[in-house]
Amino acid sequence: MSWFKRIKDGITTSTKEKKETPEGLWYKCPSCKKITPAEDHAKIAWVCPNCNYHERIGSHEYFHLLFDGDNFTELFSNITAGDPLKFVDTKKYADRLVESQKKSELKDAIRCAHGQVGGYDLTVACMDFGFIGGSMGSVVGEKISRAIDYAIEQKTPFMIISKSGGARMMEAAFSLMQMAKTSAKLTLLADAGLPYISYLTDPTTGGVTASYAMLGDLNVSEPEALIGFAGPRVVKETIKKDLPKGFQTAEFVLEHGFLDKIIDRKELKPKMTQLLGFFKH
Repeated sequence: MSWFKRIKDGITTSTKEKKETPEGLWYKCPSCKKITPAEDHAKIAWVCPNCNYHERIGSHEYFHLLFDGDNFTELFSNITAGDPLKFVDTKKYADRLVESQKKSELKDAIRCAHGQVGGYDLTVACMDFGFIGGSMGSVVGEKISRAIDYAIEQKTPFMIISKSGGARMMEAAFSLMQMAKTSAKLTLLADAGLPYISYLTDPTTGGVTASYAMLGDLNVSEPEALIGFAGPRVVKETIKKDLPKGFQTAEFVLEHGFLDKIIDRKELKPKMTQLLGFFKH
């Protein structure tokens, strides 16, 4: 039974029969709580117009922002993870993979693509936090390695957009091996004289930070991104000291020399075009 009814000209409409406002029309910023039409929010690169909070986005959105005309060729899209350890925690790893693939509509936590940015060729590997927290497993390492080989073959600059909770515990040593594997491949890229741009987004932590995320010829970041190896609590317990304010934010990391620049997402494409032009000439 409805609590309220609207009666006008003999027409009765119960609250149950009223049409609800469709979901997804509005975006509420988790930082300042201001509400923005979702369409407008997407037009400004999913950045809050009031406080400049950068909402987490995935490879689909980054490719849309970067590539000219939204045209690109996806690379190695058929690679999926195995379960060599037959790992089980609260559920089987094999089941978790299937569930994550259905929920995220992704094969794994990274997608690779080649296209043009401002008229310049670029090969990009972009991580997706929506797939098991963007964790680095064997597929992530393999796709980055193959993308580097592709960049060398095509003689294009290479870019990784990192967004990860770290190594994928369900693959144990197989995951940790990707740190060395990708680092070695980046050495081959450097030997070929091709630039590598590392773009760190929120969050970039664990084994990703300890490997390819911090090995760029240019290390750049989005504003206020969480960047670190271990979490603040672990660091505090290890060094037995209180941590500075803003510890592990992009701004703190930049101030202490671990980043070259912070680039607002709205400026990502023009800045990348400018950088690619510098490298080209």
